Amino acid sequence: MRDLVYAVRGGEVWWATDAHRLAASLGAAPDLEVLTARLAAGGQHWPALTAFGGVRRVPGGYGLLLRGPVPELIDVRRVQPAEHPGAAAEVFGQQLTAAVRDRVRDAHGRVGADLSGGVDSSTAVLLAAEAGQVTAVTYTDGFTSKEDAVYAARVAKIARVPHHVARGGEAQLPFDFSSPVPAGDEPSAGAANYTLDACYQVPAVGLPCHLTGHGGDVVLDGSSASWVAQYERGHRREAHRQVVAWARLRNQAPGLVWRAVQNSARLGHQGSLLAAASALEAGPVTPTASGSWSWCKLGTAASWLTDQGRDSVAALLRSAATTVPGEPADEFDQWSALRSVGADARAEEPMSHSLGIRPTHPFIDNRVVRAAFAVPPSARRGVAVYKPLLRAALPALPEWLTDRRSKGSFTTQRIAGLALHHAALHSLILDSPLVKAGLIDGTAAVQTLNRAARGQSALGLAELHQLLVTCWWLGATERPTVAEPKESSC
Repeated sequence: MRDLVYAVRGGEVWWATDAHRLAASLGAAPDLEVLTARLAAGGQHWPALTAFGGVRRVPGGYGLLLRGPVPELIDVRRVQPAEHPGAAAEVFGQQLTAAVRDRVRDAHGRVGADLSGGVDSSTAVLLAAEAGQVTAVTYTDGFTSKEDAVYAARVAKIARVPHHVARGGEAQLPFDFSSPVPAGDEPSAGAANYTLDACYQVPAVGLPCHLTGHGGDVVLDGSSASWVAQYERGHRREAHRQVVAWARLRNQAPGLVWRAVQNSARLGHQGSLLAAASALEAGPVTPTASGSWSWCKLGTAASWLTDQGRDSVAALLRSAATTVPGEPADEFDQWSALRSVGADARAEEPMSHSLGIRPTHPFIDNRVVRAAFAVPPSARRGVAVYKPLLRAALPALPEWLTDRRSKGSFTTQRIAGLALHHAALHSLILDSPLVKAGLIDGTAAVQTLNRAARGQSALGLAELHQLLVTCWWLGATERPTVAEPKESSC
């Protein structure tokens, strides 16, 4: 998996597959304003911007055409919507099966595989076990889901694969940046779990490839953006029916969810970006908990912005509003989510390499993505059934697996890691270039850290995680290190 980045200097186009190296050759520094905007409003609004100033990315689904002094981005997605969802599900099942089996074949029949117990990694292990020898690895500790562990053991048993379960302790809790962690081209959420990965993946070290379930959520499921798209297309009664059914099954107030859908549809993409920019320009933003999808959501990280930070992010949002792609909400969201998981996978490769692991992600294989996206997001969005496409695509999978609705959470584990490493993380934030540049109010961010570490509030936990790995990445980029393969410490 490779990124494609480019820059224009002196009338010439420079391109590369390594943003770090291209930035170094051009003398480009990390773009603190872009990194701040990603934290405050999400990175989906600037798919062509990298973490380095002046270095641009070819977004997923596009190609780079060089036929003059100005490079052109060409849309190469061309996903043809399926006329018959049932037949499309069958094609998806065939493509996913082939993507897994081809990787096993190319690895001469011997692969490693993550087996968390979730639906996605379990599916990959079951398909791989039909084609070769699989070494399945699972991590557990006092904070991870016991239900996940039970599912993992059950999958390994019916797949008849060696199953290695590593039980971690305090040394594997997230956010330990004390040992050298290799940095990729972008901040990676996985950097916080480096010691955890070093613990449980040992049995798979040195194998030709290591299967993961990464990206399964994107291709197998659709977000609530599908309801916004239905509203936009005039299918409001059906959108309302699905919202009410979804909310009642989860003991939520349907009216609140429906009003959020209406608001997103009426504002539209451009209107949402401009509204977010205006809110930032008006003054400090108060974080609110909201599980509803929107084109642009200002969360807890926006409340950490200084006056300078708010003006900077607002300017970037207004610039993005002038070039909105004009896609329906569901299509915009699925491609944004795909680019995000692809970026995560690329950013984690240096860490996996240092551990002796060669990850491969069949769920984001090009043919698998095309087959999945041929099925409308609304058909992939489960109301009463979780990830309905998987059940339709691979009916031979155990019903107890495809019937599962729950999903393990790492919230408790992350809170424990924040508490254990609190002093170091406190300094990491306050010493960050984002704070020193006057974009982030370090005191406000540390207050969120303090509340989370004490277990007083999980609001903004995901954004806090991203802030911490961004601060770490900026430091690692200034002081590049090459990590040697680690041995397990659990």
